[in-house]
Amino acid sequence: MTYRPNFLIVVADQLRADALGAFGNTLARTPNLDRLAGTGTSFTNAYAQHPVCSPSRASFLSGWYPHTAGHRSFGTPLRPDEPNFLRTLREGGYHVAWTGDRGDTFAPGATELSADEHGFAIAPTSGRWSGGRSTPTELPTLTTESGAPVQVERDLWDRLFYQGRVSDPDDIDFDEAAVRTAESWLRKPPDQPWVLFAPLVAPHCPFRAPEPWFSLHERDTVPDPVTGSGPEPAYMQAIRESYGADRATPEVWREVIATYHGMVSRLDAHVGRLLAGVQRAEQADNTVTIFFSDHGEYLGDFGLIEKWPSGLHSCITRDPVIISGAGLPATGPVEAMVELIDVFPTVLDIAGVEATHRHFGRSLLPLIDGSATEHREYAFSEGGFPAEEEPMFERSGFPYDRKSALQHERPEAVGTAIAVRDARWTYVWRRYEQPELYDRANDVDEAHNIIGRAGLAEVESRLHTAMLNWLTDTSAPLPTHAHPRLPQVDLPAPGRTR
Repeated sequence: MTYRPNFLIVVADQLRADALGAFGNTLARTPNLDRLAGTGTSFTNAYAQHPVCSPSRASFLSGWYPHTAGHRSFGTPLRPDEPNFLRTLREGGYHVAWTGDRGDTFAPGATELSADEHGFAIAPTSGRWSGGRSTPTELPTLTTESGAPVQVERDLWDRLFYQGRVSDPDDIDFDEAAVRTAESWLRKPPDQPWVLFAPLVAPHCPFRAPEPWFSLHERDTVPDPVTGSGPEPAYMQAIRESYGADRATPEVWREVIATYHGMVSRLDAHVGRLLAGVQRAEQADNTVTIFFSDHGEYLGDFGLIEKWPSGLHSCITRDPVIISGAGLPATGPVEAMVELIDVFPTVLDIAGVEATHRHFGRSLLPLIDGSATEHREYAFSEGGFPAEEEPMFERSGFPYDRKSALQHERPEAVGTAIAVRDARWTYVWRRYEQPELYDRANDVDEAHNIIGRAGLAEVESRLHTAMLNWLTDTSAPLPTHAHPRLPQVDLPAPGRTR
């Protein structure tokens, strides 16, 4: 590109790729995102590097894998002394505005180095960003197909992170406040090239939505959750038992799934408003819009809900990456293997800004402009912890109390895990359990573990070797600027002060 375009970057939270029409969901109502994908490029085999919010965000902002510098938990956000691409863009001449207050990304002091503006111009009226004020919600009354009532204990709704219909039509939650803030900002954007960074919360649980989004999807039309076969890691049954998820009936799962998709449709409407704001500002022709999520959601698949630190199924790690606008080609769907850490090197490439540190992302621009059809042989995701780190695991209150308690009670069930994917196969290595192997050519949901099946030893060996090489090549990179050896020490010699 011959000029420096603006960037609208929207990051969803806990959004499955297959929840969007552009990524194959025929029941989805996501017209704005589908249109964005249709006028740009969608990456159908893009994978997040971690299944949990904070480590994933630290990864895609730095271009480092979670293990590279120890960003593997909620307690390890990016520090002021560490690089990130928002800071690189700002130092490269871009004005960076960050709408909302996603405090799970940067450690104290890092945000001020990475953004010119940050926070809400219009404050939320509910949620922790408003001082903890809650919004009233209404739980549904469920019936079977024959009309018989379905009794659902409140504890089960709580453990499925489900709250139902938001009954206050005037509620301003995080996303509504962030979008209103962005709309206000776009009325008078700066004259210099800008980045509007809008990390939203939807469709992260709790599962709740106002009308018309709550009732948008008919409960009897949503697909049933995925079920699997073959050996499974211990955390899966542990979650079912601890949460009581094994008591959820098909009607309960359909209610949760339909509400989630309503939240996705509301997210889509929010994206539409942001795009309309760019249009009103007469900036659409020179603004690149980038949309993706930090990770996905189990949503009843395998009888599970939410996510797990070592859960690496495709419903959790496959990511809906879309890049469109400012004269970029309408390439359409691209099937090449992509990692989420490739997004921000792509922004730098489009902007003509040089990276200031060694990272592991690769620009997607050759895939977008058609000069390349291959990108990566493998995509990697990782999560979990060594059992020895159990004292440092998070401790959470309701409704995450059982989740955090389970991790402390059974640390091996949240043990270190790594997924390696090529164009066909998925191999998952686990520190304390047997590995997994999935053939995505015949099992797109990674539901049927075929590890140890005759004739697949070479596949397992190749992917295991690829994992080892990746760990070796991406651990603790040398700093761009080395510190000198044998520095002058400004201290008195021992005994000189007595």
